[in-house]
Amino acid sequence: MTVADLAQAVEAFRRDGATVIRGLFSPAEIDDLREGIESCLAAPSERALIASGPDDPGRFFEDFRNWRRIAAFERIVTGSALAETAGVLMGSETARFHHDHLLVKEPGTATRTPWHQDQPYYNIDGAQTVSFWIPVDPVERASTLEFVAGSHLGPWLMPRTFRDSQAKWFPPGALADLPDIDADRTTFPILGWALEPGDAVCFHMLTLHAAAGAGPSRRRRVFSARFIGDDVRHAPRPWKTSPEFPGLAAELPSGAPMDHPLFPVLWRRAVTSEVGERPAA
Repeated sequence: MTVADLAQAVEAFRRDGATVIRGLFSPAEIDDLREGIESCLAAPSERALIASGPDDPGRFFEDFRNWRRIAAFERIVTGSALAETAGVLMGSETARFHHDHLLVKEPGTATRTPWHQDQPYYNIDGAQTVSFWIPVDPVERASTLEFVAGSHLGPWLMPRTFRDSQAKWFPPGALADLPDIDADRTTFPILGWALEPGDAVCFHMLTLHAAAGAGPSRRRRVFSARFIGDDVRHAPRPWKTSPEFPGLAAELPSGAPMDHPLFPVLWRRAVTSEVGERPAA
C-alpha cells in the first residue's frame, strides 16, 4: 500500500466511517489466517456461539478473544500492517488492541446480521476506534458488509438483540431507535464492496453496518480485529458486553485509559514519522 493509498483511505474513513483497503495482507498472511480460523473452529473457546437458528440451512459461527490462544491470530494482530494502519486511520498517537472476533457463515446460511452499531455493545467510550473486517474467502457484493456512510458521527442508537430485537441494555428512551434502513434503502447512503482475500474493510465502531447471509456454494470466513486510540476510556456496563472482560471493572476504574495487559499498545507514532511511515523501533 502506497502513502497515497493510505491517505485516500484516511480521508474516506473520517468522512464516511468506513473504507476498503485492497491488498493489505499478503497471500502468505491470508493462508496463515485460514489455518488459524480452522483451528478455532475445531476447538472453540468458551465464548463461542452459534448465531443462526436451528431452521437455518447453514450455520453462523462466532468466537471472541482468541488472539492469545490461536498463534495465527496473534501473528496477524502483532506482525502485520494492522496496528500501524489503525493508528493512522484513527489519527491517534497509539494503536491499542481491544479484541478479535471470528465470524464464519457456512454456505447457504440465511441468517442476516442486522443493522447495528458496535460501540454500544462494548465497554468503551471515545471517538478513536477502528475495526478491520478481513475475509479469507472471496466475498460477493450481495454478501458483503454494508455501511451507512456518515453514521459514525452519531447519534448512538439503541442496541438490540439480533434474534428477537429486544432492547436489554440502555434504559428505555436513553437512546434513539434505529431507523428502518431496509424499508427504503435508496434514502440512505449505503456503502459496500466485493472483496478478495487480502483486502480489508475498515470501519468506525459507531458506523451503522449489516450483512446478508452466505451464498449457497461459498463460505464466508472473516477475522475481525478491533483497535482503540488515545481518547478511549473504560466504560464498565451494568450488563453483559460483547465480548465480556470478567473482573476488569475491579482493576480498571470507570473513565480510566485502557492501560491494561488485556489491551496492549501495538503501535506508537514516531515524532518524525509521515503518514504511512513505520516508526523506528
